Amino acid sequence: MQLGDLLKYNSTLKTLDLSNNTMSDSVISLCSTGLEEICDALSSQKTGLRTLILSNNHITHLGMSHLQNVLPRLKTLETLNLGKNNLENRGIHTLKESLMINRSLLQLGLASTGITCEGAVTLAEILAESPQIQRLDVRQNQVLAGGLMALSLALKINCSLIRLDLDQHLKEEKEDFLVETQKMLVSRISDVCAVNATAAKGTALRPASPDLADCAKTTYPLPFQTTD
Repeated sequence: MQLGDLLKYNSTLKTLDLSNNTMSDSVISLCSTGLEEICDALSSQKTGLRTLILSNNHITHLGMSHLQNVLPRLKTLETLNLGKNNLENRGIHTLKESLMINRSLLQLGLASTGITCEGAVTLAEILAESPQIQRLDVRQNQVLAGGLMALSLALKINCSLIRLDLDQHLKEEKEDFLVETQKMLVSRISDVCAVNATAAKGTALRPASPDLADCAKTTYPLPFQTTD
């Protein structure tokens, strides 16, 4: 029985870690079919898998077409980690509409995925239409002041995001004043997320998976390692 078949009938497995495998979408017979099978299986679940980790698998924007098709139908998946895959802005754009429709996903990992300000603008549009998402990781990407501004503006609409993981070091800009703008925007985003977190206490908002606290002590491919 293939993994896809097992997932279709799964009701007990909550976390599936497929990180550090060779699911490169350039190898159509292996990756695209495998990722497609996983996505099809997930769409059949009413209970079961909550966390899917696909980090560091040489997946590109081409592999996002399978996730694009299945994300609107997912009912149980709460954490999706696509970090350390070269998705680029095109991959984020491919997922845009399906992420806007999905209402189960609470945490999205996109660290080190080749995103620039263009991708950050797309993510800002997604945040504005995603009232349930609580955490977004975009560390180790080339997101400059323009992208941070878009994310900051999105948080005027989105009231559910309680954590937006950004690089702590400021990125080089063409103009010096933009570096200071980065600093101001990172601080503003942090403040808004803190307000959202305070407001979320005592509400029906589902908290982040408690398993994520332990994952901060492990290597990156597990959900959302925290680094200083």
